[in-house]
Amino acid sequence: MKMLAQRLLTLRKQHCLKQTEAAQALGLSISVYCRYEYGEREPTASTIIRMARYFEVNADYLLGLREEP
Repeated sequence: MKMLAQRLLTLRKQHCLKQTEAAQALGLSISVYCRYEYGEREPTASTIIRMARYFEVNADYLLGLREEP
């Protein structure tokens, strides 16, 4: 899930968010969010959907299956 981690980091920075802000918006603890962003943990399908909706991108984009958001 290296691509997911990279895309989460990029999207968070594009939205000028701190990790704590992104975690709170997604209903995650800061430690869990950081582990996703560092590629240390894989999110569930429902969490990927929440991320895609929050950042207004396609879930396939987050997963690296397509290049355009």
